[in-house]
Amino acid sequence: MKTCLIIDLMHESITPLLEEVGWKVDYRPTINRQEIIQSIHKYEGLIVRSKTAIDQEIIEKATKLKWIGRAGAGLDQLDVALLEEKNIAVLNAPEGNRDALGEHAITILLTLLNKVHTADREVRQAKWDREGNRGVELMGKTVGIIGYGFMGQAFARRLQGFGVQVLAYDKYKTAYGDAFAQEASLAQIFEQADILSLHVPLTDETHFMITHEFLQNFKKDIFFLNTARGKNVSLKTLSEALASGKLKGAALDVLENEKIGKLTTDQQYYFDQLINSDRVVFTPHVGGWTFESYEKINQTLVSKIKALD
Repeated sequence: MKTCLIIDLMHESITPLLEEVGWKVDYRPTINRQEIIQSIHKYEGLIVRSKTAIDQEIIEKATKLKWIGRAGAGLDQLDVALLEEKNIAVLNAPEGNRDALGEHAITILLTLLNKVHTADREVRQAKWDREGNRGVELMGKTVGIIGYGFMGQAFARRLQGFGVQVLAYDKYKTAYGDAFAQEASLAQIFEQADILSLHVPLTDETHFMITHEFLQNFKKDIFFLNTARGKNVSLKTLSEALASGKLKGAALDVLENEKIGKLTTDQQYYFDQLINSDRVVFTPHVGGWTFESYEKINQTLVSKIKALD
């Protein structure tokens, strides 16, 4: 029987789902990198999250591997080019957590605009400040979305009913406008957006794509939402843009360095500026991380694995 190695924690449904489509499962969520290197030659399938980089060192040892499944959307921990060269199929599951991401993006955006984070904290401290927590309505605003894949589309869909204009820009698509977003150029987003939301993968092209110069292209001062990848924008850029007022506020589910106990000196300096600002809302990379998506990711992956046979 074909055997699949799983090297990260997964919803308990993964084993029976794989067995139903003819796969024997070796579930080893505590396996370390060296153990993966020593044993990967035995497996036809591999399922990962983001704990371990699947790079040349591992891929060269994976002599029987037919496919690798990423339990989630992002592929930045995988050497996709080498996997394709080796004719190893790369599967991911953005369909599994897009709904969770769409809802979370709305949640942190509304939290930011309505100052829910500061109001909650103050009331717990017996401070009743209505004027200081006056909110900003989403209605009537223009939301610019960069990246209109599964995640960008899920966010746009959930913006319906708020009375907003949604402009979507995706460099790698054509004719992608739909009932939820108008296809737009980057120049149109620069000109019209009140809110910018990122939904791009992490690639060489998108690494630190949001710079001071990029933000200066916006005609208006904007609110910024990032539920994509932390390294799309540096802590320094975020801090300085908030200080200058170019960013009126930021809702961040991801950070440049998410090992926040091991920041560099520079990163720590700018992170401290951000955490001391009431104009920033943080969540710990949980945008697509719900009880429901945990299981739906398995169902999505297994359906794609089955389709390979």
